[in-house]
Amino acid sequence: MTTRRKAAPPPPKLLVEERRRRIVERVNEKGRATVDELVALFDISAVTIRADLEALDRAGAISRSHGGALPATTTQLDTPLNIKETRHHAQKLRIGQAAAQLIEDGDTVILDSGSTTVEIARQIRQRKWTSLTVITNALNIAMELSATQGVRVMMLGGLLRQTSYSLAGPDAEQALSRLSADRLFLGVDGLDPAVGVTTPDPLEASLNALMIRVSRQTIAVLDASKFGQRSLSVIAPVKDLDMVISDTAAPAEYVEALESKGVKTLLV
Repeated sequence: MTTRRKAAPPPPKLLVEERRRRIVERVNEKGRATVDELVALFDISAVTIRADLEALDRAGAISRSHGGALPATTTQLDTPLNIKETRHHAQKLRIGQAAAQLIEDGDTVILDSGSTTVEIARQIRQRKWTSLTVITNALNIAMELSATQGVRVMMLGGLLRQTSYSLAGPDAEQALSRLSADRLFLGVDGLDPAVGVTTPDPLEASLNALMIRVSRQTIAVLDASKFGQRSLSVIAPVKDLDMVISDTAAPAEYVEALESKGVKTLLV
């Protein structure tokens, strides 16, 4: 008597945000993607894929084309956080894992706002803590950690930047000026050894500079695409950094320039 083997269950469907993030990654990696390719890849209807592409095009993550999509052709001065999170996500995840390994129980750390620093928060959430204090100006990071056992979250006040879910301004600086931290994990939009680390918003740059001053160690976290980029507002010269964590695609000349200024680099 032969026994019939049960068919393996179909793989679970991806959530909308995860599917769209993977679409952006594929478009950026391959340089293009057609509707038919994406239908086959995700095993969903062409109608759903077209809706995804139109939503991503409106958000500026890709450029819609006839029959598919191309990489985004324009860069915004201050890109919304949900779009930033779709870019170089695998690299940001590795950076977040490496950064979280530097945190010790009993530490007080500052997590700046950003798409890379939120990955650090997600790694913190997965570990067990007896006592950890996290200071942040990012609403989404505070929410990530709000129910984590052993983690105390201190939220800075200030003016809300809707593109980044972050708070900045005089109220945030006044609250931060009364605190001190063991480590700052700083998210930046650009790093140029000649200029320093930069961000699009002047209020955020001012708050970031104060974060550096109240921290014993400053660790900038950024994917390799940020090297050589310059945004509107300078946070600090690179000599004010203790460490940079990036991915292995970081250009060698920038790594050498950082290390010549006494900045340790960790590529993951």
